[in-house]
Amino acid sequence: MKATGIVRRIDDLGRVVIPKEIRRTMRIREGDPLEIYTAADGEVIFKKYSAIGELSELAHQYAEVLNRATELPVLITDRDHVIAVAGAPKRELADRRVSEELETLMTDRGNYTASPDIPPLYPITGYEKEAALAFSIIGSGDVSGAVVLILREDGSMPTPEEKKLIQVAASFLGKQMEE
Repeated sequence: MKATGIVRRIDDLGRVVIPKEIRRTMRIREGDPLEIYTAADGEVIFKKYSAIGELSELAHQYAEVLNRATELPVLITDRDHVIAVAGAPKRELADRRVSEELETLMTDRGNYTASPDIPPLYPITGYEKEAALAFSIIGSGDVSGAVVLILREDGSMPTPEEKKLIQVAASFLGKQMEE
């Protein structure tokens, strides 16, 4: 754990303000859920809650199945990080931060289909592979992540069948979030 040197007082309602710099750095937005942990030595730790992270085993299995069906790399993300990887180096991509473009797509509840007419979407910060498809995972009205299919090496566009598979995957994971 890293000390920031910032000290805040708790107000009479038990609230504490997380400084803007920390919220910006950690990508904590208004309304984001935070999980609270305590330690025996008196520490109180706030951690961004990832509902899709709760389904990480299911997300890994679903990514593997999609990878086998499409023979393309698959990423499943929460709103900030990669949760599951199949068909690409897991050590290199697991827990990597999503790009600002993918984060914006999720915030807008959008979907992305690669096309020669539109700019490419790079789903992970510092990862040079383009997305073929990206669908937001929406459950109980909230965006909790995205399912991303990486573009083929030859640059060929995604098929309608692949688009439907990714759409179904995002819908299925969103439904799991509701239960």
